[in-house]
Amino acid sequence: MSTFNDPFNAKTELTTGCNCGRHASQGEHDRDAATLQCAPADNLESTYENVVASAVMRAMFPHDVARRTFLKSVGASAALAAISQFFPLKTATDVFAAGAPLEKTDLKIGFIPITCATPIIMAHPMGFYAKNGLNVEVIKTAGWAVIRDKTINKEYDAAHMLSPMPLALTIGAGSNPIPYTMPAVENINGQAITLSLKHKDNRDPKNWKGFKFAVPFDYSMHNYLLRYYLAEHGIDPDTDVQIRSVPPPEMVANLRADNIDGFLGPDPMNQRAVYDNVGFIHILSKDIWEGHPCCAFAASKEFVTTMPNTYGALLKSIIDATAFAHKAENRKQIAEAIAPANYLNQPPIVLEQILTGTFADGLGSIVKQPERVDFDPFPWQSFAVWILTQMKRWGQIKGDVDYDKVAQEVFLATDTARLMKDVGLTPPAATTKSFVVMGKTFDPSKPDEYLNSFKIRKAS
Repeated sequence: MSTFNDPFNAKTELTTGCNCGRHASQGEHDRDAATLQCAPADNLESTYENVVASAVMRAMFPHDVARRTFLKSVGASAALAAISQFFPLKTATDVFAAGAPLEKTDLKIGFIPITCATPIIMAHPMGFYAKNGLNVEVIKTAGWAVIRDKTINKEYDAAHMLSPMPLALTIGAGSNPIPYTMPAVENINGQAITLSLKHKDNRDPKNWKGFKFAVPFDYSMHNYLLRYYLAEHGIDPDTDVQIRSVPPPEMVANLRADNIDGFLGPDPMNQRAVYDNVGFIHILSKDIWEGHPCCAFAASKEFVTTMPNTYGALLKSIIDATAFAHKAENRKQIAEAIAPANYLNQPPIVLEQILTGTFADGLGSIVKQPERVDFDPFPWQSFAVWILTQMKRWGQIKGDVDYDKVAQEVFLATDTARLMKDVGLTPPAATTKSFVVMGKTFDPSKPDEYLNSFKIRKAS
């Protein structure tokens, strides 16, 4: 026989006669399950609830015979209901679960040096990871393909990803399918179309045929928003212009070298182009779709399921940091924290302009847009459905798509909602909503109807 640690750290004999390994026979297991002394091993919350309820029951009825007689007379469900009337089982369960040991405390998280990663980055210097018992190394990474590969190869435990990437990984778009999750959005809004200064008198997209644009990755909101914007102005993004993937840190240099005419990119690249006097901000992405998602905290389904306590502590750290970043009064402090070379390597004034929403546009004006970028962790599953329609629109996925199934498997809204409450945020009551992109309403219950409404799209 061997031993294992039960939830109270008491040494218990491990036998092999039942499903959970704690009983001499399956019959004994079933008896204890019926009397609140055992719980399904694959349901962590149920396990904690039963452990707490069992402890309370033992305190009320210290003698086994009396306890079992009571349970047999009223039934386990009625007993639980009765206990709940005078003892806060839910609160006790949450407190107990919060104390569960972390499976792993030393973690590596990859990030791209852009403001979209603000919560993941700032959680390191500002102590949000340490607060939850984690020692996290945040690692600056060259590009999204590298982020993807290092996460798949388990060199990174989790990563800053573009919100479409976990969807693409899960359904096997551009790679072999690997189940991935996106439990938290990092930022909403926060992008822009930036053009070379030579185009400051050419602001009508209908005149942009022949332009060369950069986006950070094929599977990115930047790619889909740029394509959407161009198509709404009659420009076919596959035939009338060139769109290439360029790592964000290289975008301004490519604009300066005249390799591209513009980019739809993340900050600080847009503001840095203005700061370096090589470009101007044509339009903020919030003016294309107010409140759109951009980057995200992502992890493999394997990480989430095999290290549930570590995953919970990590997600809570990031949601807590996101709540802090959401408050306007904290933005200057955050700009200072993420400006150093090991993070964004940018002048603090550039980051302040982005995070505060008061900025120079490169055309001689000072613009005030407080919601130029914001931080809201809730992963609306309707965001995932919209992204999937655009993947299908531009030929990245073929055939029928079970939009709702994929959205629910990847965008883990339930986990996020629970932890948002813990850090003082109010999660939405639903997981889907309608929204408007360039004047057109998206109804997540009718994705194919929406997709078929576009005149410009890749042939099926």
